[in-house]
Amino acid sequence: MGYRVAVVGAAGYAGVELVRLLLAHPDFELVAATSAEDAGKAISDVYPALAGATDLFFTPHNDPVLATCDAVFLAVPHTAALKIAPSLLDSGVTVIDLSADFRLADAATYESWYGVEHTAPELLATSAFGLPELFAEDLLRAKDQRASGTAPLVACAGCFPTATSLAAAPAIRLGWAREGAPIVVNAISGVTGAGKTPTARTHFCSVAENVEAYSVCRHRHTPEIEQILGLEGRVVFTPHLAPLKRGLLSTVTIPLTEDAQSLDGDAVIDAYRAAYEGHPLVDVLDAGRTPRTDSVAGTCLCQVGLAIDRRTGVLVAIGAIDNLCKGAAGQAVQCANIVFGLDERRGLPLSALPV
Repeated sequence: MGYRVAVVGAAGYAGVELVRLLLAHPDFELVAATSAEDAGKAISDVYPALAGATDLFFTPHNDPVLATCDAVFLAVPHTAALKIAPSLLDSGVTVIDLSADFRLADAATYESWYGVEHTAPELLATSAFGLPELFAEDLLRAKDQRASGTAPLVACAGCFPTATSLAAAPAIRLGWAREGAPIVVNAISGVTGAGKTPTARTHFCSVAENVEAYSVCRHRHTPEIEQILGLEGRVVFTPHLAPLKRGLLSTVTIPLTEDAQSLDGDAVIDAYRAAYEGHPLVDVLDAGRTPRTDSVAGTCLCQVGLAIDRRTGVLVAIGAIDNLCKGAAGQAVQCANIVFGLDERRGLPLSALPV
């Protein structure tokens, strides 16, 4: 028998991606998928691509089945998880949260950037951060917590922070970044990253044949990136929207110390590969190659490309992910795999479509 799991917010783009992955997972049995707007409808009617894969219907968010599950994935907007997670944890259900509600360690920081009160600050001290390649110890602690009989909470990293941090973290942790210098991040995401509810910016006529920056100097993922990298007040993050369904490419420019500027390309790549040894979902590319979003679409992989600009003394680190998979649903399943003692790659797609 597999572990019984459910998805709250299953009709959204990240939620239905979870449904897709969990239906094919050999150890997780999807028993409920909730939606406020689509409750009572067959999943395959709302998403015909899943016809023949499941006969489940969407149910309301208060579905009592949730409290009987081994794990529940929350694919909900921020503030919603604040209301849902505590009761599930009290019922002994492991919670894997894809929202921003438990990612930031400080409640005041959350309240400053999200403009709402954090109503469960006591959970921030015990939640595990869901970025396995950089916070493996958090997830192993959550695994031990679950084994001891206490349901853990995993706060999965956001899509922009995932690609950005996987590209930049080894350099930052190795001390290559020049003291006090700003780290500049320019990142491009597909339209699914904006969620399923349409807006004027995500309307087809606005997105097609257009690339634009948005939330300049005020995007809510900024403090999360700074927290992951330990760079408070130093990240200049500019997100861009591109006419893609899936995909996220983050280019990080890191001013280097004088010592780090003497590194050659091969040394940088070797250092990154050593940093990600034992983490099979990160692929550090050879010198001269750069990541592509179509090389990771539909997978839980992250490609990292690296180049040193000796003229200006910077490292350019580029990360490419599928914003719905490694940036959301796939990473959530990867975290759940670890918490339940499974191979982290279990049930995850690892090959992108070649064309």
